[in-house]
Amino acid sequence: MPRRWVAAVASLSALVALACEGGSGGGDATPPPPQGTPRPGMPTAMAALGDSVTTGFGTCVVLASCERNSWSTGDGRRVESHYRRLVELNPAIRSRAYNHAKAGARASALADQATRAVRDRADYVTVLIGANDACRADTDAMTPVKTFRQQVDRALRTLREGRPKARVLVVSIPDLYRLWEVGHTDEQAVRSWQRGVCPALLANPTSTAAADRERRRVFRERIDAYNDELAAACRAYGSRCRHDRGAAHRVRFTLDDVNTVDHFHPNNDGQEQLAKVTWSAAGFAD
Repeated sequence: MPRRWVAAVASLSALVALACEGGSGGGDATPPPPQGTPRPGMPTAMAALGDSVTTGFGTCVVLASCERNSWSTGDGRRVESHYRRLVELNPAIRSRAYNHAKAGARASALADQATRAVRDRADYVTVLIGANDACRADTDAMTPVKTFRQQVDRALRTLREGRPKARVLVVSIPDLYRLWEVGHTDEQAVRSWQRGVCPALLANPTSTAAADRERRRVFRERIDAYNDELAAACRAYGSRCRHDRGAAHRVRFTLDDVNTVDHFHPNNDGQEQLAKVTWSAAGFAD
């Protein structure tokens, strides 16, 4: 072979070697997975359990569920939900988000919802429950704390037995007492609440009578007790369960974050806040 051809072949080989080594920072680098394949440890299906907050109730003008705006599984453009964030990290989850939450649901309904999540083969499950257990006709009708815990445990046991490798996020109940604090001097909110919105807390919202103050105190303490049990239930579940450590409960929302029809359920801004403060707890952003 002529000497000039030997030199050319040698130069070309060197260039190929440099390209292979320099393109991704070294010869040991692993090429990125093909687009659409799941990243290691990322869910390929998710499910949401809970009540009207998770159904996006009241975010589409009328008082009805509007799941596209759910903080958890919503696929609409107005809320950067957990689902939308996960699609960016793992396109394989696209169109595999299932919302089993129901408006008016209490903890007693959670086990059936969990069974459906197991059937979905969900790898990630969000749980937000408890507001309706407290929002009864009066404080005597609220779900007892012990019963609440048993019902939550039953649902979590269903998930652990059916999907032992799934990641579960348990979210604290938002501070409903704050809703009374920021709304009881607002005429429109008071008129909305007179239609029977969460009477255990919001009946006679402008009253300063001792009985009404005591009723609100009992309600507030019950929400705190439920939140304690939610955290404890998640710890008992094991390492696959994460609790938001009270992030949702600590949100200092205003009336601008609830819809203007019932002045109770989060609007799109409220759903966005809920998605944002709970996302880090899920652990996918680590």
